[in-house]
Amino acid sequence: MKWINALKDFEHFLKIERGLSENTILNYRFDVSKLVNYLEENKINVNAKDIDKYLMQEFLFQISKTKNSRTQSRIISGLRSFFDYMVFENYRLDNPMEQIETPKIGRKLPDTLSVKEIDRIIAAIDLNNYLGYRNLTIIEMLYSCGLRVSELINLKLSDLFIEEDFIKVTGKGNKQRFVPIGLNTQKLILSYLKIHRPLIKISTNDSDTIFLNRNGKKLTRAMIFTIVKKIKIKAGIKKNVSPHTFRHSFATHLLENGADLRSIQMMMGHESITTTEIYMHLDKSYLKKVMNTFHPRKI
Repeated sequence: MKWINALKDFEHFLKIERGLSENTILNYRFDVSKLVNYLEENKINVNAKDIDKYLMQEFLFQISKTKNSRTQSRIISGLRSFFDYMVFENYRLDNPMEQIETPKIGRKLPDTLSVKEIDRIIAAIDLNNYLGYRNLTIIEMLYSCGLRVSELINLKLSDLFIEEDFIKVTGKGNKQRFVPIGLNTQKLILSYLKIHRPLIKISTNDSDTIFLNRNGKKLTRAMIFTIVKKIKIKAGIKKNVSPHTFRHSFATHLLENGADLRSIQMMMGHESITTTEIYMHLDKSYLKKVMNTFHPRKI
């Protein structure tokens, strides 16, 4: 079986059988493509059905020379899933990744912004044109709703339930959740939709998409990163700031102000509470508050 055919079948399986998002599928393809490129560059003629664990070990050894543990771990996970699929479909009898260990990686605490830094970023947005109001609404929704970039760019007009104070968000694995939106965010959304978005000649295919580029088409992930980077520089923020930084700040500030982890988990769309628990490590004052409130020897 040729690699290109195996990859196409794998992508079809991820989309139809597992219901994964396009972005997640692209990540899986990227991981397997790393192996395919290695084989081509080294003129190793072996297909997906016959490659063995020894060749996989050699490939991963070469990867370890240039990639950090986190990247290595992701590539191993992607390849393991690919070969699991090959076994599941009876293309192979075994998974050559079975005895290969994932590198130990430490848990990296996410970068966050203070409330003052977020205010500085918002104040730095140029509101002299309709794109400025769009960017303001984007930043506000990233922070006030804790959205992932993929969730933001795929938001539809039909996902807005303003009267009920909620938006419907489609997250990883096409799982949907409802996230509350505050009054200030609602005002910005309605202002953008009624006054600024109509100034764009909207593409027919993207007529239900909330955030559009100057050509009236859906924004890309890369464009959101560019928007955030430019505003962050203009605001004079020295930290590394990405769209995800606003999501992390959303969770951290909720926790600092007394929100419980279960509620934060639901709003962020985390599969497991252990993912949400990382924010407890960011807020030491919260941990002290818990200790002083609940421990029998707090005095």
